[in-house]
Amino acid sequence: MDLVIKNGTIVTATDMYEADIGIEGEKIVAIGKGLSGSKEIDANGMMVFPGFIDVHTHIEMPFMGTYSSDTWETGTRAAAFGGTTCVVDFIIQSKGGSLQAALDEWNKRATGNAYIDYGFHMGMTDINDDTLKEMETMILEEGIPSFKLFFAYKGSLMAEDDGFYKALEKAGEFGGLIMLHAENGHIIDLFTKRLLAEKKTEPMYHAVSRPSILEGEACQRAIALADLAEAPLYIVHNSCLEAVEAIHEGRERGLPIYGETCPQYLTLDEERYTEPDFNGAKYVMSPPLRSEFDQDALWFAIERGDLQVISTDHCPFFFKGQKEMGKDNFAKIPNGAPGIETRMAVMYTAGVLEDWITLNKFVELNSTNPAKMFGLFPQKGTIAVGSDADIVVFDPEKEVTLSAKNLHQNTDYTPWEGMIVKGYPVTVLSRGKIVIEDGKLAGEKGWGKFIKRDRFYPL
Repeated sequence: MDLVIKNGTIVTATDMYEADIGIEGEKIVAIGKGLSGSKEIDANGMMVFPGFIDVHTHIEMPFMGTYSSDTWETGTRAAAFGGTTCVVDFIIQSKGGSLQAALDEWNKRATGNAYIDYGFHMGMTDINDDTLKEMETMILEEGIPSFKLFFAYKGSLMAEDDGFYKALEKAGEFGGLIMLHAENGHIIDLFTKRLLAEKKTEPMYHAVSRPSILEGEACQRAIALADLAEAPLYIVHNSCLEAVEAIHEGRERGLPIYGETCPQYLTLDEERYTEPDFNGAKYVMSPPLRSEFDQDALWFAIERGDLQVISTDHCPFFFKGQKEMGKDNFAKIPNGAPGIETRMAVMYTAGVLEDWITLNKFVELNSTNPAKMFGLFPQKGTIAVGSDADIVVFDPEKEVTLSAKNLHQNTDYTPWEGMIVKGYPVTVLSRGKIVIEDGKLAGEKGWGKFIKRDRFYPL
């Protein structure tokens, strides 16, 4: 065998056991005791996880008059350092443009630049007869079976209810999955205009303009329309009690409704917006950070199975020069924050070590469920013979103080600045190739390839 990972504790979504992993080329070919290979990695005292999958990233995305600051090179490199071996990034269709043109544009950016494997979701901003027809092509030919729509960002990205319903019908017909950013864009626009008229311009008013009840309302409306269309629905980056209660009610009725949340909503709260010297802008994202009460609601929703995935919504901007665009107007602060590199360490520390989730649940939320829901399983998302050798060797005792200075994301801050995490990836493999070795870069730009994904199958 080309490579053997020896003496580690293998952790999957269902099992935990000590064994060696044998790799030939890009695949796992053996799991057992006493394996030997041309190269060996001693994982004694380490946990060995399947590579983590981030199904919500925005790399080089044009947004709010600028671009998210990570390129495909820097973003996927940072992901690898953090234990993520596959991302599914959001293409954003331009108004009046075709889905194919948007795919071509994202392909040009990503091809030859990624350190790890990647796929695409299609963000639809212009729903018409032509783009509805293109959905069929994306699902059946291009390996892009998931489509994101927005109920937020009036005047730019927002879809109206009739277009959303038509997309649900089409996705349901051909085995696709609609993903939704659930906030009420009409009322947010109204609140924003009122706040600015009252000269309330500071970052904290970003959160004031987007109360949690508007997220809950959008979830309820979307679930009702999905029920009517008899189509599955995946609601992204849930942040509050109202959202997860709507999802719970839908699932209790037997509807195929799914949801994700993100580390920022599980660990940070709305008090961050009051940080002095405009530092609250670092946490301007949509939906905004909520209360500690909402954090508990999210953890309980994970426990009862209403949220199936933890992703990052990685959408980084520099504080200097980009976030500062909204110095005098919170509505001009680019919405988004970095997180592609820190998810695994933050969720292990805040989730596993704080007894919110088990080790198996940790893998399920961050690797296996994303793979299953988004057409990557069993190629990815597990450690099994025949699966891609996407593997993370994780030191549960390693302590790291998170800081923009020691991270690799292309931005000048992290929302978790100063947080001490216990447990960190040390060696990361992508399809059998070592991309991070003992905490240092060993991979090559261009190794990562586009993965065509299978159609949606319910969990």
